[in-house]
Amino acid sequence: MSALPAVRRRTVLGTAAAGVVTAAASGTPTSAAADEKPAKADQPLVTYRDKKILVDGEPVLVLGGEIHYFRLKRADWQSRLDKAKEAGLTAIATYIPWMWHETADGKIDVTGRTRAERDLGAFLDLCIENGCDIVARPGPFTMAELKGEGVPDRVREEHPEINPEGWNGKPGTTPAVDLLAPAFLKEARRWYAAVMPVLAQRLRRGGRPGVVACQLDNEIGMLDWVSNTPALTDHLLADFHPWLEQTYGQDLGGRYPFAGRPEAERNKSVRAPGNAYSAALMHDLGAFMRGRFARYVADLREAAEEHGVRGIPFLINIHGTGGGTAENFPIGISQLMKTYAGKPGMISGADFYLGDLTFKNVTDLYLVNAFMDAVHDSDQPVTALEFDAGHADYGNTLNNQSGAEAADLKTRLCLAQGAKMINYYLFAGGFNPKLDRPTGDGNDRIGSTGERHGFAAPVDPEGRPGPSYPSLKRTVHAVNGNAGLLAPMKPQHDRLSLAFVPDHYLTEYRPDTEAVQAVLSDVQSVRGSGPGDVLARAMLLGGFRYDSVDLQAGDLDPDRTPALALATGAYLDGALQRRLVRYLEAGGKLLLSGTLPGKDMAGDASTELRDALGLKPGKTLTDANRFFLSVTAHGWAAPRAEVRAGKAQLASASRGDVVLREVTTGEGCGFDVPVGKGRAVVITADYRCDLDFWTAALAELGVRPKVTNDARLPGVFALTTVDADGGGRLLHAFNIASGYGQDVAFAERGKPLFGGERLHLAGRAAAMLPLGVTAGGLRIAYATAEITAIREGRVSFRALGDEAVVAVDGPAHCHGAKVATEGGRTLLRVRGRGEFTVRAG
Repeated sequence: MSALPAVRRRTVLGTAAAGVVTAAASGTPTSAAADEKPAKADQPLVTYRDKKILVDGEPVLVLGGEIHYFRLKRADWQSRLDKAKEAGLTAIATYIPWMWHETADGKIDVTGRTRAERDLGAFLDLCIENGCDIVARPGPFTMAELKGEGVPDRVREEHPEINPEGWNGKPGTTPAVDLLAPAFLKEARRWYAAVMPVLAQRLRRGGRPGVVACQLDNEIGMLDWVSNTPALTDHLLADFHPWLEQTYGQDLGGRYPFAGRPEAERNKSVRAPGNAYSAALMHDLGAFMRGRFARYVADLREAAEEHGVRGIPFLINIHGTGGGTAENFPIGISQLMKTYAGKPGMISGADFYLGDLTFKNVTDLYLVNAFMDAVHDSDQPVTALEFDAGHADYGNTLNNQSGAEAADLKTRLCLAQGAKMINYYLFAGGFNPKLDRPTGDGNDRIGSTGERHGFAAPVDPEGRPGPSYPSLKRTVHAVNGNAGLLAPMKPQHDRLSLAFVPDHYLTEYRPDTEAVQAVLSDVQSVRGSGPGDVLARAMLLGGFRYDSVDLQAGDLDPDRTPALALATGAYLDGALQRRLVRYLEAGGKLLLSGTLPGKDMAGDASTELRDALGLKPGKTLTDANRFFLSVTAHGWAAPRAEVRAGKAQLASASRGDVVLREVTTGEGCGFDVPVGKGRAVVITADYRCDLDFWTAALAELGVRPKVTNDARLPGVFALTTVDADGGGRLLHAFNIASGYGQDVAFAERGKPLFGGERLHLAGRAAAMLPLGVTAGGLRIAYATAEITAIREGRVSFRALGDEAVVAVDGPAHCHGAKVATEGGRTLLRVRGRGEFTVRAG
């Protein structure tokens, strides 16, 4: 395997105000590299700027793997690092569990005094000696299938006031706590006082590998959400009531009947809400917790910095996938966006487990990245802090397995969307050691998975390469071959954005009332990606390289966002409706899929948008037993066959054209409406994922995909990334169809790409193909093969099929290739599968 380019050996992350981070640290490292001179306090080592991660001013790409030192014998640490390096990884991430390092007597051991495997510094030093950077994840919560989610049981036992009291006073079913309770913060700071100095002594400095990022807590808010148990402690409610008063002022009494009542009565009304105000409470409690989580993270960051962890980024891990889908992932963004969005020194990262990438969930992953980026500032990059790496038999039950190509497709999609860091989780399995003091809980181990942990990891608990190791290794090395190109690149987009409405995801705290169920049944079926995910899927598979915008961030400029797609139901905040009306009147173009909004998120009437559209809603029909709801297409949507639909909201239009009609009534359920200087296409039927229909709808709004292909079957699409100069690009071609290889020609604005050559894309495969890039001193006009290595004066490629074509501006040669020249360009045609090398001259 070829040596990695020099830029790949610098595996780091970074951030700060103005994008600059210095590697200042307190203490002296105890590793073998301790005699190196520390960097000057003002020497910029790590930065992030313009969505790129840089070290000493050079863009880098970070590929790391998670190894849990505490689940391995100390003698086995080196062998797992060897496997990581062999796979091409140059960063190691690890949880640092508080419950593992706190001993039965309540003391904290991070030096190995009680067990060799508790010598945290020794493990970090070994990573450094192996040339690996470190992403530290010290909690306080770590999850990772650890008992108590990584927090010692002692903390909850000694401080019962921190334990959640949820709806109707019922205790929580998860070991969550009131994170801002003074007793918990004091305990968390005690833990940080022990662990942070170990990290501070080993921060990356002076070109030496080291700790490059520190994650603050883990999956914050997830335990409350999945158990539907808001931590309604007395302490939290004493914080919540003043927030309500400050937020609503004199209007609070009209929103809540308990306003102004005694404290005990107000607390009872929140814990056991009435139907009339329960939907408003669901929304307000979620909005309040956003700020509370931000305050908690700020406190943790302050504690970390007090103990010397400065000059590296702090990470926030966003949760929300499960069961092969990420439809609920934006709940995590909604919960945590105030902890990192626009905050210097903070980077967010996705935590996702999707298994195979298929037609069903490909847009789930696409929206994970798009929605994350929608709330980032102009510098913060997209990252994945937990990227599922194994074969997905997490329970060791042989009831689940993802394909060998799963990690490859997901990795490539993330990179095509601009991801600059991926941490493969879990890279190496291990064993849950016995607790210091038996508790009689069934196994007396630190983890809940039994003795062995990480059954599905690329490296199994015994250290043997598992079935996913070879494919992951191929993926990482393929990425390494292009890392020098990918690191400075940003994704390109067509002039189309998908709206992200964070408040549609304020559903994590759900009182069991009719009013709340009405909101949930509406927003959960359409939010984000449209009925049946059709809107988001049709745009991606239709060839649109779209981004996302946070609709709540401010007014939209039609020049910056010429066309907006929005999935919504009956509930949409009135202020956002008015914002959309202003956008349309100023010349914006809107594709709305779902239901005409008629209420705000509290359930009160709000009809600003539909009034501006001139649409009056009527009955809503559903496909039901012995009623086969069908719609027909008209105007620009025709000719199309009559199609079945799951649901249709009928409406009458005061102007514009009807493009869909329900068969039995003839009433409209699809409209093309002028509004001011703008225009809206409104689809109120659950129309199928007909790529021609949705592409035609967007074409009517003036948006067409610039990059197209002639694939016979759906599932082929392309994204592009471009370098800072706007010249060199990579075309990321995907074929997610299972078992259907296709020979495809791509074009841009109607002009053939790759000289009109056809690309062979195997089923469930992807490729990164150069367009106008300079690599190894060669300017590659295009290639129908993927770059595998770059050295001075030569570039190696991997053919996608039986033949590959490489066009080089200037003289070039390749052994066995058929050579043609035209106008200073050398055209090399190479037959046969496998790798080949093109040399300059």
